[in-house]
Amino acid sequence: MNDRSEKLIQIRPQIPSAKILPHMSSEEHFQNMTLRPVLKLQNNLLLASFQNYIVKTKNAFYELKLESRMDFITNAIQKDIKFRNSLKGMLIGQFTLEEYELYIQNSSALNKRMMNMVIKRLQDQIQFFEKVALV
Repeated sequence: MNDRSEKLIQIRPQIPSAKILPHMSSEEHFQNMTLRPVLKLQNNLLLASFQNYIVKTKNAFYELKLESRMDFITNAIQKDIKFRNSLKGMLIGQFTLEEYELYIQNSSALNKRMMNMVIKRLQDQIQFFEKVALV
């Protein structure tokens, strides 16, 4: 493992709940060992990126009810290819070379997992996107 790989792994948060079990699929193993820590590390950047996406879509997000906001997040990530690719880049850029080599072997399935995890993460933090009213 090279110096870059070691440093990337060192800065990632530990996630004790991300268990590795012998019967796990390779995708699930990659999800728990790589994707979860990278998503947690990049959380603030993901939030800022979606906040910017809301602004670029002329704040239409704020006119929606909660359920429609959840759908807005899902649609933004699933249907806006440029936005989805930007998010993937934020995450893949934090992979070690070894992890990248594993990722490219099954990128389609791992991309699906990755984007579903991003959707869930943004939806779980939807309160972050509330407009703050100044009194």
